[in-house]
Amino acid sequence: MGKLYEFVILNPKETLPKGTISKKIAMDKLQPFTRDILGYDVEPYAGGTKFRNGDTIMARITPCLENGKIAQVNILDENEIGFGSTEYIVFRAKEEVTDPDYVYYLVCSSNIREVAIKSMVGSSGRQRVQTDVVQNIEIEMPIFDEQVKIASILKAFDDKIAVNNAINKNLEQQAQAIFKSWFV
Repeated sequence: MGKLYEFVILNPKETLPKGTISKKIAMDKLQPFTRDILGYDVEPYAGGTKFRNGDTIMARITPCLENGKIAQVNILDENEIGFGSTEYIVFRAKEEVTDPDYVYYLVCSSNIREVAIKSMVGSSGRQRVQTDVVQNIEIEMPIFDEQVKIASILKAFDDKIAVNNAINKNLEQQAQAIFKSWFV
């Protein structure tokens, strides 16, 4: 048993000089309760939250967090630093302590999300999560090997969902092509 910050680095420090061309993940690129990021823009860095592959990003603003906008960064090149909205909280696994995949599923869990949602403060419609409340959440963290086993099972389901979504998209495109060839 311990506090979240003992197992996970919140908003890790990264250096990305202003004007550096990099991948930007805007809030609209996150789908509710979907691990993978739909896409990104490439533009000069002018500010925002910075992250690396393997990090989990969670919306910290209403209604995005309530809607499940949490994703695991997996679209960057090796050693590339990406950036996105200042309305993200970044969670990074601590080497040899936590598994990055387990951290993603932990952040998605009600153990973290519900506490984060209840900690929101600010004017109506623009409420934000209090990061200090999140980092001090008491959690029971399994040993590293158990984290890997748990995450691998959940990851297999997410991988299967991603494959099924790709198949569905392909079938939809085929159906549209057939429809057009028959009726247009």
